[in-house]
Amino acid sequence: MRHNKVGSVMTTEVVRAEYGTPFKEVARLLGEHRISGLPVVDDDEKVIGVISETDLLMRQAESPDPAEPRKRFRLADLTHEGRIRAAKSRARTAGQLMTEPAVTVHADETIVEAARIMAQHRVERLPVLDEEQRLVGIVTRRDLLQVFLRPDADIHDEVVDEVLVRALWLAPRSIDVSVTEGVVTLSGHMERKSETEIAVSMTRQIDGVVAVVSKLTHRLDDSHIQPEEQALHGVADDWLRRL
Repeated sequence: MRHNKVGSVMTTEVVRAEYGTPFKEVARLLGEHRISGLPVVDDDEKVIGVISETDLLMRQAESPDPAEPRKRFRLADLTHEGRIRAAKSRARTAGQLMTEPAVTVHADETIVEAARIMAQHRVERLPVLDEEQRLVGIVTRRDLLQVFLRPDADIHDEVVDEVLVRALWLAPRSIDVSVTEGVVTLSGHMERKSETEIAVSMTRQIDGVVAVVSKLTHRLDDSHIQPEEQALHGVADDWLRRL
């Protein structure tokens, strides 16, 4: 299965900051480019952290106001999160303000993998690295959603080629494949139940597929057959089909 790679949808012109970039310059970069975050790199273009609008807001919120009475000491200030907030309230540079380590993704990873990383870490963008761990791009949630704009005809052709022909060794027109707005409908009669399950499972994994509707039927229910018996039975069936 060929999944689209992160490198095919990432933005290569990346707005970035260095460790010593002043706080106000970071704010200017975010506002001028209308972005909500950016990576921080070292002299070797390796990502050492990321800055989001949340980091800037935290800096402003935690900064003491001369007009207000001094806040009383709180136990929460001794926690790891409390120490981070305190440090960011005094931040004057990108390096002091950034969150580290940075959550990143490699250009040769799939869009599916990038989406999982975003969901797991609850971030909206990922710096993209090359094989030498250097920054080569940035990918956002909006970029990843481009996969769902894939034409129905492209999805249809991949289902036929990758699932039916290459994986299941079936004739291209042995199963009817129709795609409407990313919803794939599979119709037809197959030899074994396990084949119908494979067809549906693999189709779901294709880039751009929103859902799969199965109208597949089967001659043999092999769900109760042990793996060794199933393999032997499959070989016999394939041999008989050629007769």
